[in-house]
Amino acid sequence: MAAAVRLCAVLCLAAAALGKRSAVKVLSDGMWRELLHGEWMVEFYAPWCPACQNLQPEWEKFAEWGEDLEVNIAKVDVTEQPGLSGRFVITALPTIYHCKNGEFRRYQGARTKSDFINFISDQEWKSIEPVSSWFGPSSVLMSSMSALFQLSMWIRHCHNYLTENVGIPVWGSYAVFTLATLFSGLILGLIIVFLADCICPSKKYRPPQYPHSRKLAPESAQLLKKLDEEQEADEEDISDDEIEGKEVSSDRSSSPNAVRQRPVITAATMDKS
Repeated sequence: MAAAVRLCAVLCLAAAALGKRSAVKVLSDGMWRELLHGEWMVEFYAPWCPACQNLQPEWEKFAEWGEDLEVNIAKVDVTEQPGLSGRFVITALPTIYHCKNGEFRRYQGARTKSDFINFISDQEWKSIEPVSSWFGPSSVLMSSMSALFQLSMWIRHCHNYLTENVGIPVWGSYAVFTLATLFSGLILGLIIVFLADCICPSKKYRPPQYPHSRKLAPESAQLLKKLDEEQEADEEDISDDEIEGKEVSSDRSSSPNAVRQRPVITAATMDKS
């Protein structure tokens, strides 16, 4: 009889434990904006992580004090919510963040229930420098990082589907993603070029136009005409000088012959005489 009573008590306790709802809230990618309001303690974990498994009992006990401390206790499975993992740049597991009114601080203290309670009740979080707004979860940079993490998870699911369900070999799946990457890069490049050409159209080259070119045209024509006349005059002067030079040289060449003929003539006349 006593054994039956004990068995009933154990079963009742087990049923109560199973029926008791956990005070830890489960966050997803679409719920992260709730962290911008109120006070939160968020744990990032993975089911396969031994350290995360050891932390779960303490985290559950700490969550029971959440209502008294007026703080929300939550957890994020990084294997199921890659967007939140990328938004907070989770590089180690488990990782705990304290969030209050849009300010985010990383908890790096001891991981026991009493330490968590003291961290909130004594406001020890004030001694920790908050994350810069540039790297905050609501910044453009971290939003882009979240999208990148979600894309990587989507590619992973596609790879598993192609290899496990469709039966494509691993190298075939890699080839598909390679071709898809090249094609998407080509399309994106064409779109960027088109947008750049629409926003900043290329200017056609036009020769510089001088406003005074028409006014200077008659003057330049007169100047060229004058230069041509001067050049013709110079050529005529040069030709006259050449002719005079030839006449002078011919005179000089004929003068020695005349000198030489004089003594011959005088000698002949002397013989005749």
